[in-house]
Amino acid sequence: MPGHPIVATTHGPVRGEPHTHGARFLGIPYAAPPVGDLRFASPVAPQPWESPLDAVAYGPTAQRRGIGEGATIPEPSVPGHGILNLNVFTPAPGTAAALPVLVWIHGGSYVAGSAASPWYDGASFSRDGVVLVSLGYRLGIEGFLHLDDAPDNRGVRDWIAALRWVRENIAAFGGDPAKVTVAGQSAGGGAVQTLLATPAARGLFRGAIALSASLMEPQERWVGRAVAELFTRRTGVPATAAALRDLTDERILSLQDTLSEPRPDRPELPRRVLAPFADGELLPRPVLTELTEGDLGAELPLLLGFTRQEFNSFGGQELTDLVFRRPNLAVAEARAARGHPTWLYEFRWPSPAPGSGKGLAFHCLDLPFAFDLLAAEGVPAAAGESPPQRLADAMHASLVAFVRDLDPGGAWPRYTRARRATRLWEAVPRLVDDPLRAERESWFG
Repeated sequence: MPGHPIVATTHGPVRGEPHTHGARFLGIPYAAPPVGDLRFASPVAPQPWESPLDAVAYGPTAQRRGIGEGATIPEPSVPGHGILNLNVFTPAPGTAAALPVLVWIHGGSYVAGSAASPWYDGASFSRDGVVLVSLGYRLGIEGFLHLDDAPDNRGVRDWIAALRWVRENIAAFGGDPAKVTVAGQSAGGGAVQTLLATPAARGLFRGAIALSASLMEPQERWVGRAVAELFTRRTGVPATAAALRDLTDERILSLQDTLSEPRPDRPELPRRVLAPFADGELLPRPVLTELTEGDLGAELPLLLGFTRQEFNSFGGQELTDLVFRRPNLAVAEARAARGHPTWLYEFRWPSPAPGSGKGLAFHCLDLPFAFDLLAAEGVPAAAGESPPQRLADAMHASLVAFVRDLDPGGAWPRYTRARRATRLWEAVPRLVDDPLRAERESWFG
């Protein structure tokens, strides 16, 4: 592709750069920098610009520090205030190609993570005719702490603002705004499930992919308020935007650390205290309640699943089952009982790489296969020197087919109560009926 492509957006033109199988546009603002009076406000449109904005480097990230030593995914922290930005990878910029679109939401326990990770590069999706958008959003206190004088679930509002930007602008990048699928992993998978349960997100996407989705449990409104009370009790700082607005990032992170300490004064609160919660307005009901008992998002095709051992290196199979496998299987079961289009998988390929995860299908191991990026930075440390390309080919092709056709194809039928067909991602992928029967009967009877 010759030169640096320029595409017009509703806020101003952006200049991208050639990239594998197409072009990429990095760090495009979808909302104004959340600073000053906007730090804890709902996202607002950025100031328009006239000259082409260079979109050739990843924009600032909400992550100011990584999730800690031992993190599987390389996720850079980029300084700067304009954290509400997104990246577009496309094989057909500036054309009317009307390609299907995948919007990717990163994980990181809602307090970390970065859309600038090399594991989220969209080159393989461009190769296969899909436009990929990855986005940043407010994390931790700024994104999810209940404040008496600010809107709740600001991170969720950021996701919705980014999806609205996609609806208004993606056609100029060769995408079809009527063919948008949202996807994410871990907290990003929880974001996908949250969007399914959020009325304000209706009509912004037509399909959903939730990999190893995790949510705060319990998630009722009282939890958000109890976390705010705990914050003030522990830190001495009022849980208000007025008190927090002008604090430095370092001070915010220090307060966040204090809030999250595992002391005995929070027995009724979940392990994760900064995450989406049912505020009764933007998010009317707890997400799992809505997905298993309600109607919001029920008609949209959903592909979901988990790795076999997720967090076994940290807390054993009990933690893995509690946080990931049991709630996601409950969603699949409930949707199947009502005939809603659902596909279930379990990623079982065990990593041969040295370290605590050796021999396990651990949390995040599936991502380089899903993105077909086995040569990306950090993959050998997680998956060994020769991970099976056949598995990446199959898993990635299923996601591409789902984004394109709302069906993963490849003889992978829906998950139904009659059969419970489940895709097992192994060195040689296979389809098995009801492979989780023992767990299902133990958990749900």
